[in-house]
Amino acid sequence: MLVARCDNVGDVLLAGPAVRAVAAAAGPVTFLSSPQGAPAAELLPGVGEVVAERLAWIDAAPPPVDRGSLEAMVDRLGALGVEEAVILTSWHQSPLPLAMLLRAAGVERITANSTDYPGSLLDVRVQVDDDLHEVERGVQIAAAAGFAAPAGDDLSLAVRGPLPPVAGLPAAPYVVLHPGASVPARAWAPARMAEAAAELARRGARVVVTGGRGEAELCAAVAAAAGPAGTDLSGRTDLAGLATVIASARAVVVGNTGPAHLAAAVGTPVVSLYAPTVPAQRWLPWRVPVRVLGDLGIPCAGCRARTCPVPGHPCIDSVPAAAVADAVDDLVGAVAA
Repeated sequence: MLVARCDNVGDVLLAGPAVRAVAAAAGPVTFLSSPQGAPAAELLPGVGEVVAERLAWIDAAPPPVDRGSLEAMVDRLGALGVEEAVILTSWHQSPLPLAMLLRAAGVERITANSTDYPGSLLDVRVQVDDDLHEVERGVQIAAAAGFAAPAGDDLSLAVRGPLPPVAGLPAAPYVVLHPGASVPARAWAPARMAEAAAELARRGARVVVTGGRGEAELCAAVAAAAGPAGTDLSGRTDLAGLATVIASARAVVVGNTGPAHLAAAVGTPVVSLYAPTVPAQRWLPWRVPVRVLGDLGIPCAGCRARTCPVPGHPCIDSVPAAAVADAVDDLVGAVAA
């Protein structure tokens, strides 16, 4: 069995319940991901092998397409010996190019959601409601293929353990601030995040700032704003290590990006600075305590912009730092109660 979700870290984590449904009946699955999503796929229960491919019709910086690269991909997919595949996609993505390659690779049975007529590319064509949450969407596609969620699976997100230790992590309790995002339009302004770090520190919270190696300057500035209460862990963890950091946090402050879904997978409450470039009902942190900040009803909602074209990024940059600190206090207090 192969399950495909060739997108970013958060998308792969949201595919977890569908993967578990397939694996419960068919055993550990081969997961086809993008290179950037592969570390998340490695963490999913039910995955036995991860294969990474850049798909030109999904990748945000698509590789060129030529006959040789397509033939090479077909050869790699054929070497997996897969008999059946479930392709998971968002509403704006087509599964048909991948279905064609899988068919050429010898995959006998393929299931996917498709608005377009699939001809002989799909054996099971699903048409689910586009406004379902991504988790529900994936579960419905898997169920259409014959892989219903097993009894007792509550469809929560999950990662496999044990998670690795992380050096330099302060003693709990602390709040995680993750200022970056894979899509710039989904990130809160750095100055706002620094103000939130300072306000949380003023209220007595320890602040841990996380991010990738390319976000070192941003994360250092945010951590510095918290003074002695701030710890900068940017570039010091892989995704599994980031899960360790988030799992011990009281709450995570983050935009609509992968660590929000990693928080859901380890059960940590989320303050979501949600820029509605994509609909919130499809992408909010799943089945975890959450407080959503931002103007979800702004006229440009659903723009799918990677960089906000509106001066001032009003959907989330209008949120004051004090509102974020209040949301953390409210969320932590509600969870403790």
